Amino acid sequence: MIKVNLLDSVTDRARGVAVVEQKVTNPAMQTLLMGVVVLVLMVAGMGYDYVSAGAAKAKAQKDLEEQQRIAAQMAAINKEQAELEKKTKDIQVRIDAIQKLRASQQGPGNVLREIKERVDTIPGLYLESVEQKGNEIVIKGDSPNEASVTRFGQSLEFSQGQFSNLDISTERKQVKISATEVNGVPVDPAAPKPEVVSFTIKCNYSQPGGAQPAAAPANAPTNQVAQK
Repeated sequence: MIKVNLLDSVTDRARGVAVVEQKVTNPAMQTLLMGVVVLVLMVAGMGYDYVSAGAAKAKAQKDLEEQQRIAAQMAAINKEQAELEKKTKDIQVRIDAIQKLRASQQGPGNVLREIKERVDTIPGLYLESVEQKGNEIVIKGDSPNEASVTRFGQSLEFSQGQFSNLDISTERKQVKISATEVNGVPVDPAAPKPEVVSFTIKCNYSQPGGAQPAAAPANAPTNQVAQK
């Protein structure tokens, strides 16, 4: 039969607790425990700083890459915008050049068309020349009488402002006949020679819409009108 001495066990247990308390209350042991705790805390803090610094660095690197990507996209967009603006300016320059060219080509044509429309309504009226310098026009021609010249001048004057500041001068001249016969009939040099009314009309011309006509070389459009 096994016997256990309970008194000895209790005594030994109390002695062990006392030894522990004695070690804990020892100043050297307390210093050692405090050093261990401080070391553990330092290692934990360093580890936390390292982990947090790594995470912050990764986030900063990611943000930097994102900003660089956006900056590259913006640079590409700005480059495309600059190219589009340059192309737009080039196209506008071409359009302006074409419009100026058309205006310079159509200016004299518009003047001749306006004058010819009025000449066609007056029988016997003949134009010798039409000179245009800027918006000033000089019209020269012949007419069988002063009435036709007056009608022609009125048709120019009442043109809703296209022809303005008219100055008309006329002069009667005898028709020079150089032929010795007409249709096989001899011409009598002593016979009275027919007369015509030579006229000169000076005026200003403005195209419809306020556009000014381009300057044309002197007598350049003469044949187009005189061949009527």
